[in-house]
Amino acid sequence: MKYYDVNKIRNIALAGHNGSGKTSLAEAILYKAGASDRLGKTADGTTVCDYDPEEIKRGISINTSLASFEYNDIKINMLDTPGLFDFAAEMTEGVRAADTVLITVSAKSGVKVGARKAYDEALKQGKSKMFVVTKIDDKDANFFNVFTELKTVFGPTVCPVVVPVIHDGSIVSYVNLIEMKAYKYDDKGNPVETDMPTAEISEKFEYRIDGLIAAISEAVAETSDELMEKFFEGEEFTQKELIDGIHDGMNRGIITPVICTSAANLAGIDMLLKEMELLLPAPNEVFTAEAYNPAKDIVEVECDKAAPLSAYVFKTIADPFVGKMSMIRVMSGKLTANSEAVNSASGGIEKIGKLYTLMGKKQTEVAYAEAGDIVAASKITANTGNTLSAASRIVEFSQMDFPAPCYSMAVKAKAQGDEAKISAGIQRLIEEDPTLNYKQDENTKEQILSGLGEQHIEVAAAKLKGKFGVDINLSVPKIAYRETIRKKVKVEGKHKKQSGGHGQYGHVWIEFEPCLSDTLVFEERVFGGAVPKNFFPAVQKGLEESVKKGVLAGCPVVGLKAILVDGSYHPVDSSEMAFKTAASIAYKEGLRQADPVMLEPIGELKVTAPDDKTGDIMGELNKRRGRVLGMEPVSNGVTLIQAEVPVREMHDFAMYLRQTTRGLGSFTFEFLRYEQLPANLLTEVIMAVNAE
Repeated sequence: MKYYDVNKIRNIALAGHNGSGKTSLAEAILYKAGASDRLGKTADGTTVCDYDPEEIKRGISINTSLASFEYNDIKINMLDTPGLFDFAAEMTEGVRAADTVLITVSAKSGVKVGARKAYDEALKQGKSKMFVVTKIDDKDANFFNVFTELKTVFGPTVCPVVVPVIHDGSIVSYVNLIEMKAYKYDDKGNPVETDMPTAEISEKFEYRIDGLIAAISEAVAETSDELMEKFFEGEEFTQKELIDGIHDGMNRGIITPVICTSAANLAGIDMLLKEMELLLPAPNEVFTAEAYNPAKDIVEVECDKAAPLSAYVFKTIADPFVGKMSMIRVMSGKLTANSEAVNSASGGIEKIGKLYTLMGKKQTEVAYAEAGDIVAASKITANTGNTLSAASRIVEFSQMDFPAPCYSMAVKAKAQGDEAKISAGIQRLIEEDPTLNYKQDENTKEQILSGLGEQHIEVAAAKLKGKFGVDINLSVPKIAYRETIRKKVKVEGKHKKQSGGHGQYGHVWIEFEPCLSDTLVFEERVFGGAVPKNFFPAVQKGLEESVKKGVLAGCPVVGLKAILVDGSYHPVDSSEMAFKTAASIAYKEGLRQADPVMLEPIGELKVTAPDDKTGDIMGELNKRRGRVLGMEPVSNGVTLIQAEVPVREMHDFAMYLRQTTRGLGSFTFEFLRYEQLPANLLTEVIMAVNAE
């Protein structure tokens, strides 16, 4: 295996909207670079990057996959990330490991929410960006409309580099604005230089090419005072000045190049590879990474192979056969196979076994990886987000910021006795996907699996079956209803039973009244020994067992105060069990008389959404019996809505919000308190609870 100096490495994440052609682009790049001997197709399940059985079955990317290959004596680590919002954690991980994010935009459908999210994530993590306009060969493609849209949405940093020449709706050639050369492609994707376009070829192209040259020149001029001066003097930039200017501008985040390609016929792929080599920053050119030392002081970590080791675990793959596989970005120093490193999170020693470079599922063993490179390690205990350090300099890089789970389903084993296997399997999946959460609901005792959407949970269930052999049923989680009373009553409870030998006798008078408490409040005010003190605990215990079930739907009772005020006993037949039973009788009768009501859980909802969707969302919250408490702007064009909404109405809110805001909205929802259930829902809720 060949090893590469840091300036000969390019770390790239492919991101964008679902269906914009990321995996097909990755396949075309690998094929054109000679790293793959066939051009796989997503529809056939034959691509290098989508190799998971669930990805092949569904025809979508679910996991971020790594494909490392060589091109023109440089090593490219390409991370193909999913575009579906249910798998947003995968994009976050891929962008974290990369230095540049290639954002795919379909020439057919234009700028979608996924492209905006990828751009925002790259911006948030301080990565350089490049737009790749895909599907340029489609009959409905319109490159120049898409280019205008890119400029409108993402601003003046958008800079054309490779553009198509279109005549009568067909692509005549592709122009590289850095080289100022035009190329045609044969049916195998091989370029042939051709004449630069003239007005005869395309009516508007003469004007457009002047405008595009002006756009690229203006963008490059912004990168330095010298180039700006040259631009104002009307001098043309040399090819080297254009390359160096765009390279520098990308690294500083002030230029976002645009390249058009077709993965289907390989047109433009060679130019994309060339620009990846020339324009994209190497790991040692990007901003110096910051970490924390054990004293929590900020430490700058230079991307230098001579520095002490620091490496970041950005992704975990749970495989029941291979074991745990950790993808690692080496930030500084040298990570060596069969060595030791300090896990900065735990402080423990991490034994590094074998190291691999990956080409999809194909693994190639390597002896070491140096600063700037990406490798995979097998069977280490470190989790996603952990830092591996040399003992001589222990540092810890910041954790990734993942979206919080917002969609939950109850989990039950199809086969009896599989509960332990479910728990073990899901824990392995959580290691792989930090946006999954699995816990027992304290109130309903159900096991709840939470994620980012319906498809996310379905895929987790499918992986659980495929990888760990456990079949589960998913159902809508039960709502933890409560019951309480609204008025004060005094009732009698008498338990009297006579049979052969000792009988049973317990007699109590108890006052029940509402109070503010989640548990039973018990008092005794018995005078004159009507009920001996040694039976008080039995009365209390009888009531504590009774409040677990109310009289309306059998839900736990809260807000109840019980005062033992009177009663009687028999010197022979009275016992603790008799008084416990008498208390239970009084409880049932008392609750029936005390105007019992059902309570439902209410949660605090915080929704972040585009300004133009706030009216729709507030209307929907009103339909869901929510109370909007306020709105406030959080950023340009985005508003935060705060509301209180019944938990009963929130199960599918994640789906509604995603559909309404086209994926731009997000929310958090936390339990707040209990409130009385409206009378018109009482019968429906009682029937639903009893059916469970």
